[in-house]
Amino acid sequence: MIYKVIITPPAKRRLDMYVYYTIETLKNRQAAKLILADAKATAKRLAIVADSLKICETPVLAKHGYRKIKFEKHDFVMIYRIHEGNVIVDGMFHELQDYEGIFSNELPL
Repeated sequence: MIYKVIITPPAKRRLDMYVYYTIETLKNRQAAKLILADAKATAKRLAIVADSLKICETPVLAKHGYRKIKFEKHDFVMIYRIHEGNVIVDGMFHELQDYEGIFSNELPL
C-alpha cells in the first residue's frame, strides 16, 4: 500500500530548527540543503514502508501506535503514526536526543 505522508506543523518546525542551526551556527548551507533532501527522500520511502516498521518501545508511544524511521544519510528520525490510510509525521528529532522521551512528554494526553 502507498500511503499519503502528512508532515504536521510541529514536525516541520523541528526540521526547520535543525536546518536553521546548520545554516546559522554551523555556517554550512550545503549541509542544510542535504538534510532537507534527506527528509524529503525519507518521506517518500515512508509512503511505501510505513506499516512494515516496528512500533516504538516507549509504552506511551506504543499505546498510540507511533513508529519511527531513520533518515538514510543523516542522524535524524521521524516519529509517525498511521491513520486512515495516511502516515502522519508528528515529530522529527536528532538521534542523539532522547527523542522518544521528549516526544512522549509533548503528547497531549
